[in-house]
Amino acid sequence: MATRWKNFSLSLTTKIIAFIIAVVCFSGALTMFINVMITNDGSFKIAFEKDYYLGQGFINESAQIMRDIVDVTTRYQSEEHILSGGSIQETDVTERENRLFDEFQSESRRYNPNLTRAENYTIFEQEYKERIASIKEQLIKEDLTDYRRTLQRLGENQGVYYYGRSGDFVFSNLPDQSAGYSYLQSLPAYIVFDNGNQTVSPARIKENPRYQNLQSPILSENLGIQDVVCLGFSQEFLEPRIAQWEEVQSLAAASLYQMVGLLAALGAAFIYLLWAIGRKPEDDEIHLNTIDGIYTDINLFLCFMLIGLWFGIMAVLGIYGPQQFVFLVSLVITIPGLLLMLALAKHLKNRSLIKHSLIYALFRQLFVFISDVYNNGSTAVKVVLLVIGYPIIVGLTMFIFPITLGIAAWLALKKVKELNTIKEGVQRVKAGDLHHTIDLPGNGELARLAADINSITDGLNQAVANEVKSERLKSELISNVSHDIRTPLTSIITYVDLLKQETDQVKAAEYIEIIEQKSQRLKLLTDDLFEATKASSGNIPVNFEKVDIVALINQGLGELDDKLRERRLEFKFSHPDEKMYVRADGRLLWRAIENLLLNVLKYALEGSRVYIDLVAGGPRTTLTIKNISAYELNISADELMERFQRGDESRSTQGSGLGLSIAKSLVEIQQGSLNIEIDGDLFKAVIQLNPESEGQPSGEQ
Repeated sequence: MATRWKNFSLSLTTKIIAFIIAVVCFSGALTMFINVMITNDGSFKIAFEKDYYLGQGFINESAQIMRDIVDVTTRYQSEEHILSGGSIQETDVTERENRLFDEFQSESRRYNPNLTRAENYTIFEQEYKERIASIKEQLIKEDLTDYRRTLQRLGENQGVYYYGRSGDFVFSNLPDQSAGYSYLQSLPAYIVFDNGNQTVSPARIKENPRYQNLQSPILSENLGIQDVVCLGFSQEFLEPRIAQWEEVQSLAAASLYQMVGLLAALGAAFIYLLWAIGRKPEDDEIHLNTIDGIYTDINLFLCFMLIGLWFGIMAVLGIYGPQQFVFLVSLVITIPGLLLMLALAKHLKNRSLIKHSLIYALFRQLFVFISDVYNNGSTAVKVVLLVIGYPIIVGLTMFIFPITLGIAAWLALKKVKELNTIKEGVQRVKAGDLHHTIDLPGNGELARLAADINSITDGLNQAVANEVKSERLKSELISNVSHDIRTPLTSIITYVDLLKQETDQVKAAEYIEIIEQKSQRLKLLTDDLFEATKASSGNIPVNFEKVDIVALINQGLGELDDKLRERRLEFKFSHPDEKMYVRADGRLLWRAIENLLLNVLKYALEGSRVYIDLVAGGPRTTLTIKNISAYELNISADELMERFQRGDESRSTQGSGLGLSIAKSLVEIQQGSLNIEIDGDLFKAVIQLNPESEGQPSGEQ
């Protein structure tokens, strides 16, 4: 059940349905919001109004009419009154004069800041005499214009009746002005301010939270105790406005409820998309697509561009157009906008919101470039980068200069400590502590210097170890050579002395035979030593030719057949059916193989098997000789390759200990290799040679 639900909730179809719901709900809610804002002057408050008289529209319209009535009653009264200067107050004249004085103070050359205000004001009255005299006339013109506009506005309100009295002046449009404002009390709605008393009908008008806006025109003019201002509304005026209010209020309330529903659906679909986007039923990873490849900062820029495009279209083509037009434009722009937002959500869930930005990529490339230059460049390049780069960084981060300076000081101190660590390590190595290692992590210049010094100490340790080993081998070489030479030489000297004293010719002949054997042994030893020296020095001429190595080994085994039978050794030679050719010197190659076979005859376990495997393939031809040793091989392969080393530590065999060393040198001068491997009592010699290729030249090298 859980798997089925996961497959359904993360399926592409479900995501598409949620995407469509989100786009349609957002566009619809936005369209309704704009429609209500336009029809109700940018406010949703009408949706919560319970009555026309408690609404904002009634108070605003009534306050404007009341303000016009108060202005005419208390100030303008008539054109004759205005022309006679009756509407002008002294404060208005004083204010205009102060404006002119400010102009004089800022623009006139006659203004002297060293004089007092009274002295400068005298100069001002002289210079601005004509303009000061025209202030009253200008104010009269302005009041006359305002008076005519006010009368025009009042005349446009059909079905509105008013009555205003200030002193003996009465301003009214009532049918019977002699009866005062009693006529207004017969109208469906009226507002009366008389002798400081306020009477309204219907009474709920006072419950309007904006009722104080209706009082302000009265209170601001400071009407006298005998002044009266009344306003009444006939059925002719109220009916269309009440009907319009009911229509707009119903539309706003319905739109508000619909918007709440659409926004709820939008919220649910959007939350689902944020959760499901990028995920698939088969795993929990975040999968990215082509749109997600857009850099996140460019993505944000495109989102803002789409918002600006929507406002631009609304401004150019008109937000007051049909609802269908607003919905269509919103829908077209919302689709790519939501796709971009979901791409941002993917990167946020994938923790790549910052790393996938273009700014981050550019700075990272710059950082990598500078790091490469710094890490791979010379010390001079690094110093130049520091000298140029640090002032630039300080300039860009001037607002946090103390922090920048602190970081620079910390980095400098860190580098000084690293340098001191290297100096201390060098001193210890200089003092003879060759096993000391400078511990300096990182990949910087100083870290690499420390690593190089450590490599030098490692090389010194290796050189010392090699020197010690060389001295040991020299001692063993001298000891072994002395032992191998002294043994036959001692025998020769002994039997020579016996021969001098012997009179029996039979025994003398035996002594001479022994002397001859020991002489041959001594000659063989010196010949091997001479050949090993020549082979290791590379002074032996090499004539490369095409050698059939299978035939060479078979021929050699045939020559050694008697000795093999004597040791009861069984040779198993494994090789391909076809002929195998190598590039070598046939004479030297056989000498090397013969040494290995003689080594087998001397040290192999009697009655055992010897395996010879020949394998071709790859760049080299491999010859492997394996046998079981008759002696315990408690020596390493490297030591066994040294001169005068033998498999038997008692050195009771007739070998010189030079066979493997000679074979190795002979193979190497033929551009091959010989390696020895020991596994318990198993002895294995591996020769690798270059195969003969077509067109390969032959001859000496």
